Amino acid sequence: MLHLPDSFKTIAALAVGEYKDKGSKFIATALPVQTEEEVKAIYADFRKKYYDARHVCYAYRLGATGDRFRANDDGEPSGTAGKPILGQLQSYELSNTLVLVVRYFGGTKLGTSGLITAYKSATCEALNNAEIVEQPVRQAMAIECSYDDLNAVMRIIKEENLDVLNQNLELSCVLHVACKLSATEKTVARFAVHHKVKTNLTEII
Repeated sequence: MLHLPDSFKTIAALAVGEYKDKGSKFIATALPVQTEEEVKAIYADFRKKYYDARHVCYAYRLGATGDRFRANDDGEPSGTAGKPILGQLQSYELSNTLVLVVRYFGGTKLGTSGLITAYKSATCEALNNAEIVEQPVRQAMAIECSYDDLNAVMRIIKEENLDVLNQNLELSCVLHVACKLSATEKTVARFAVHHKVKTNLTEII
């Protein structure tokens, strides 16, 4: 069984870095993210915002151990953009973090080593400008209950300081919450006292 840490490093907010070489300009933006869907939406926004850029390359790591990751070269020679960006995320031991690097071509090719240096340096600059924080590893769970039990459920959520990720209170009450991984057993036990309340552990976030 994989041993999960109690916390992991991520960034608190958006941070930017820049690198220039032979007329080419590399603008790196680091952002905190939670899901692949979030990454896709941000990437789509960047493609529209920087429509005149030659490339928008990126890499991200997600999850408590950073085991969900991807690197994208966006047309640059294979391994010269996404991989150096990802390498910096690994070097800084960051997860739930996305870095996009926008390149404006300056007319002179930089070569493989030049590109690797550029994407690595721009990413490093953005991460150096970021506030790195510790985030607790959390267990996501779905809670299903009747309206009669909703007040009791909401009281437990408040007392245990759980984050409500989303909720659907239409036919029956379904709430998706997150608690500290170390408090999972205690939290589930509290809900179990109310026999009609069902809990289902989902993902580690």
